[in-house]
Amino acid sequence: MSLKIRLARAGTKKRPVYHIVIADSRAPRDGRFIERLGYFNPLLPKDKTERLKLDLDKVKAWLAKGALPTDRVLRFLDQAGVMTRDKRNNPTRAIPRKQRKAMAEEAEKAAAAAKAAAAAAKAAAPAA
Repeated sequence: MSLKIRLARAGTKKRPVYHIVIADSRAPRDGRFIERLGYFNPLLPKDKTERLKLDLDKVKAWLAKGALPTDRVLRFLDQAGVMTRDKRNNPTRAIPRKQRKAMAEEAEKAAAAAKAAAAAAKAAAPAA
């Protein structure tokens, strides 16, 4: 059984509140869960302490049992100092697709030209 520490949506329409729960990965997002570990209210300002509440002792216990946090919960755990989250860096994501394709084609042409130049230099070296 694969356990996940994840968010389950609660609240009304246009007013979300999320429960942080431990659940089987096959269970529906808002469905059956094993234990509630805290809550997250994204509508509150980031400086409010009521925005996020986590029972860190329970979280550490479930992590020791092999539960894996989702990306968003991993962010919360990183802020709390429980786990570390790798920084993500994808600078090409901001470039439009047509420009990315053109850049990739140019890189392929440059690689082919470099390979041809290396082959020509290798062929010229034994002859000299």
